[in-house]
Order: sequence, then C-alpha cells, then structure tokens
Amino acid sequence: MHLDVIDLRKFYYRTKLGRIVQRALRDNVERLFGDTKGQTVLGYGFAAPMLRPFLKSARRVICLMPGQQGVMPWPEGQLNRSVLTPEISWPLAAGIIDKMVVLHGLETCENQSGLLEEIWRVLGPGGRVLLIVPNRTGLWARSESTPFGYGQPYSVGQLEAQLRAHKFLVEQHMSAMFFPPSHKPFWLRVSKYLEGFGSKGVIPLASGVVIIEATKQIYARPKSGLGASVKNPLGGVLKGIKSPVGDPIKGFEAHHKP
Repeated sequence: MHLDVIDLRKFYYRTKLGRIVQRALRDNVERLFGDTKGQTVLGYGFAAPMLRPFLKSARRVICLMPGQQGVMPWPEGQLNRSVLTPEISWPLAAGIIDKMVVLHGLETCENQSGLLEEIWRVLGPGGRVLLIVPNRTGLWARSESTPFGYGQPYSVGQLEAQLRAHKFLVEQHMSAMFFPPSHKPFWLRVSKYLEGFGSKGVIPLASGVVIIEATKQIYARPKSGLGASVKNPLGGVLKGIKSPVGDPIKGFEAHHKP
C-alpha cells in the first residue's frame, strides 16, 4: 500500500521532524554517491528530498513516482523532472542509469520482485542503487505517525537476500535515524546528537531505517566452441610425416608400419 503523495510531501516539507529526517538520510546518500558529474541519477518512490544536491552536478536527474502514490511537480521553481509511472514498467531504456536511490518504494510495492527486476534493467553495468527501508526492529516501523510505519519493514539479512536473488552484488549496509519518531520539541532538539552517537555505535538504539548499497552484477558469457579436447585429433593424417630434422614423428612409426 503506497502512501499518498500529499501526505509524504506534508511530512518532509511541512514538519520539523520530516526536515530532520530529510537531512539525516540525504547526508548518507551524498556521502555514498560521491561525485555525480556527467552521470544520470534516478530516484524512485518518494525520493525527491534525496535528489536536490545532485541537480547542479549530474548530467540528468529523474524522479519517478508510482501511480498508486501520485506525483507532484519537482523541483519547485524549476523545470519539472518528476514522472508518474507504473510500478514495474518504467518509461526508461535499459542500462541508462548510473546511480539510483529508492525511498518509500520497495516496502510499499505490491510486486517487490518485479520492482527489483526493473531496477536491475535500467541500471547500467556497475550501476549503483541505494535502498532505504524501515528497520523491522526499530521504533519507526511500529509507529504510524510517520511514513516509515507503513508497508513491509526489513532486516539487513532479509533485504540482502532479496537483492542477491535478483542478481545484485551487495556492497555495504548502514543504519540511520537513531532518534525516536516523535514531534515533541525535546526529541527534535536532541535528534542531531542522537544521530551522531548512533552512527558511531555509541548508543544502543535501534535505527529507524536500513540503507543498503548494491551494484548491478553482470555475469560473463560462457566461452563458445568445443568444450572438450580430442586425443590425437589428427589421427592417421600424420602417417609418414617427418619432423623438420627428418626423423619420423614420435609415436607414429610404431603404429603405422608399412
């Protein structure tokens, strides 16, 4: 079940908690993506809050939003880069995406296997995808006061198994959002400190989300031609043929006497 784009937009752009979440997640995305100069960057689900830093550097930035969720114009005040699309039939050619981030896309998808296949299709060789999903052991997945309380939450092992089953190579995983899903002023004030401590493993708090980076894995094609060697392939053709020094080739004089 996808959330409505109006509710997602309200959370990320109209609430203090949403802006804190946006900053916490975007910092990780920027660090993992690094330089995107000349590259094509794609977001799926409600990934618009993660894509703004790449508008200046990337060659092309595209934001796909599933039909069940709805679409909004993005970015505000600029030429629109957002497109409404079916979950598993994207209007993109195969192999054109360099980097991709999926937020509020996988856990609410009705056909998760089909979505992963579509992600694999549009990524170029060695293309990278960041999947951001609710942590099944965290507080955020248990609260419906934020968008992370909907859909299917994941553990690291569950998500990695799905990715490997769909020909992705898992590169690394991390956690984010160590502050509670609360709009109360106290938790909003200390959220930055909790996030810093949590990312360093200082406090034993379960994170709100799991972030996994994976790359498109291309298998080498099998070699063509005969797969087995043939013993003595020239058979009797060498009968009587001499070596460059004039002696009969070893092994043939015994078997091919006149």
